[in-house]
Amino acid sequence: MGLLVASEAVGAREDRFDWFCETVSTDVMPVMLSTQHAADFRASITDLDLGVVRLSALACSPVLSRRTLAHVRRGDPEHLQLALVTQGAVRISQRGNDSVVAGGLVLTDTSRPSEGACIGGQMETVVLQIPRQALALSSDRVDRLLARDLAADVGSGAIFADFLKSLLTRGPRCRPEELRGMGSVALDLATAFLAQQLGDLGEAPAEARAQEAVQRIHRFIENNLGDPGLTPQVIADRHNMSLRRLYTLFGDQPLTISARIRQSRLERAHADLACGELCGQTVQSIAARWGFSSATGFSRAFREAYGITPTEHRASSLVATRHAEHRNPARHAHHRALLGPKFTAGDTAPA
Repeated sequence: MGLLVASEAVGAREDRFDWFCETVSTDVMPVMLSTQHAADFRASITDLDLGVVRLSALACSPVLSRRTLAHVRRGDPEHLQLALVTQGAVRISQRGNDSVVAGGLVLTDTSRPSEGACIGGQMETVVLQIPRQALALSSDRVDRLLARDLAADVGSGAIFADFLKSLLTRGPRCRPEELRGMGSVALDLATAFLAQQLGDLGEAPAEARAQEAVQRIHRFIENNLGDPGLTPQVIADRHNMSLRRLYTLFGDQPLTISARIRQSRLERAHADLACGELCGQTVQSIAARWGFSSATGFSRAFREAYGITPTEHRASSLVATRHAEHRNPARHAHHRALLGPKFTAGDTAPA
């Protein structure tokens, strides 16, 4: 869902830039920021969790940013950041490239040193944060695009830019499952746009094409977890491949297809059961939402993965949330990390 924080929420005006520096370094990545407008600094940060990717919007007074190797070692989310500059102009330097971007798109890598500067007045950007491993393009090829001014007013760039702006405006009113679906669309559009900048993706090596297929199937699974009929055969059919080909693609993955489906369903149910806003819904209804047709089977799988029953997890999570809010109410909007279940069993390839 959407989270909007503005500098005006900070009491003293002279504290606003310090708040901005701390927020960026803590919630995005460690970076050194400076400005000549500390006395009247203004900024707002909007964040939208889209599942596989995150969408952020930043509006701020002119700043300079510098991320060194020391900053990278201190903290690296290992993201590619594809930013649309919607107001003002930004100078970006990374990997030997240097560009001034105004109204266009620019790609940066959090794992590399970089420098940025606002040129002129207020700056506004919309940023899609993409985990490196989620982008089905080889790193060597993508690196060619870092810190280059990429057109956002024609072709796939215009389509992608319009989608980001619409998602930022309307996304906060969408349900979490809708946002996860939109996250998959955003990733697909970003991949198509970057591939177009690099040339025909069909010319990529077989390994890159296989990686793209795996990521596409992962997104299909995430978008269809609520379907109790989601099986490896259904996935293979929907992607125009044999079941043997599907198993081959996932042969070197940490989990088999069936185990991946079960893990993702349990993770979604685990999160929903811990959500206070859903405490009025029964455990069985939450299980059914994520594709579990049997209440007994869900309870058994949940206990095997997490060591407690769904009811026990819900009760302890709600108590912990109330206790945390009582001790520090200002922290209630922060996201809580999820405990991932452990799986070893799964499907086997046909003979």
